[in-house]
Amino acid sequence: MNPQQIKHLKHETLEAFENNACNAIMQCANKSIALKQNFSIVLCGGNTPKGIFKKLVNQQTDWSKWHIYFGDERCLDEKNPARNSLMADEAWLNLVPIPGNQKHIIQAELGPEIAAKKYDELLSSVTSFDLVLLGFGEDGHIASLFPGHHWNNDKSVVPVDHAPKPPTKRVSLTPSRLSKTKKIFFLVTGQNKQIAFNQWLAKKDLPASKVCAEDEIKIFSFDLT
Repeated sequence: MNPQQIKHLKHETLEAFENNACNAIMQCANKSIALKQNFSIVLCGGNTPKGIFKKLVNQQTDWSKWHIYFGDERCLDEKNPARNSLMADEAWLNLVPIPGNQKHIIQAELGPEIAAKKYDELLSSVTSFDLVLLGFGEDGHIASLFPGHHWNNDKSVVPVDHAPKPPTKRVSLTPSRLSKTKKIFFLVTGQNKQIAFNQWLAKKDLPASKVCAEDEIKIFSFDLT
């Protein structure tokens, strides 16, 4: 990926970071709904997007046109608070009228192999996404794609059996599938990510370097020096 494709928006406060990311998501959603009567978004997990998700609850949009997907999931019980889908539900999705059949969770409680196969089959009918949200780990991982790991990029979704941080069993969309999108927004906070972040921008071979987007990639960051 050519670094010139990336627009980096730095923020002085967490509030500004969350507000601007929220506004950008809504702009993308409402434009897509106006153009084609639907909007598909891939969500990321972790702590960083939680405040943004909470702000989305009060936004003006036609929620009936939203289609929700997930970039990865941890193989835990579906009620485990560490599940990405549960965090998104509690912070946002359960508080807005998105139809239940348009919220596509990864059934990671079934184990990585079965869950990956089922989600891969689900995505076979989805040509591309409108927006993919990605976090960025302190080691440079995105979704559940970790540096030094290998995966079948011909697949849309793969099982992850040996993640270097718990839980070790996960399910993740592949770089090729994450790249089938009009836009990608990276949401990055925390000085502990600075070293890996600089390596990514310097073109080191990290998972984030393997994704691209049809229209644009934006980085929303806070607390990076």
